[in-house]
Amino acid sequence: MATVEPGIARHYEISALEERILAALADTGVEIAHLSADDLAAVDEFHIGGIAATRELIDQMGLKPGARLLDIGSGIGGPARFAATNAGADVTGIDLTQSYVDIATSLSKRVGMAGKTRFVQGSALDMSFAKASFDAAMILHVGMNLPDKAKLMSEAARVLKPGGVFAVYDVMRLKDGALTYPLPWASDATMSFVATPADYRAAATAWGFSVTAERPRGAFAIEFFATMRARMAAAQAEGKKPPPSVGLVMGEDARTKIANLTAALEGGSLAPVEMLLRLR
Repeated sequence: MATVEPGIARHYEISALEERILAALADTGVEIAHLSADDLAAVDEFHIGGIAATRELIDQMGLKPGARLLDIGSGIGGPARFAATNAGADVTGIDLTQSYVDIATSLSKRVGMAGKTRFVQGSALDMSFAKASFDAAMILHVGMNLPDKAKLMSEAARVLKPGGVFAVYDVMRLKDGALTYPLPWASDATMSFVATPADYRAAATAWGFSVTAERPRGAFAIEFFATMRARMAAAQAEGKKPPPSVGLVMGEDARTKIANLTAALEGGSLAPVEMLLRLR
């Protein structure tokens, strides 16, 4: 993994990303001096379905106020802030890309959530946390960059307390077929490690997890991108800037990445899948 991690981290690097996000929000009338977590929802949920997908995943986790939650591959912090605000969790995020850690920390400070969320740089496959440090963990659209799903599950099992829930929401392969790059998580095939639900289940059960729920979300994903395209087309027809979206986090080739992903979703090769795991 160490050999591919630098390239994956560079894939996610976007110059002046925080400044771009704030400028895009200001263009829509958001008062940056009085920014709230809700204001960020359109841009800081870097996965298919955005905040709706985050809400549905977290609602299934049964988090209690004060629960220690680990967000593996925390990006710029949207799901962590959502869990802290809506479930009362105390959230730690870990991400491979240092600039994402810095932006997540800064945005949480801007919205008054520095005390409920914290972010560190590190690998999902070699985490620095002590054994049984967390009550629950989640991973949203990160496993596609992780070549060793068994190592992911072993690390999650190590840092979770017995009985802890691990919520997975990753893009998975449902049938064979060539993928066209770039994709949101990969510039080329050397950094893409999409696996099947069966691969995830096998790795999870081998490391002491029981699969308590599983749901493919292909139709949900296709509808999400159709709605995004419609909003952009409507703005263009009215001569307006497109509304802020996760495309900001994807960089200049966001449209190409989304088009390639949408083709794979519509062709049935890929789909996001929810998987709720419990450590025995």
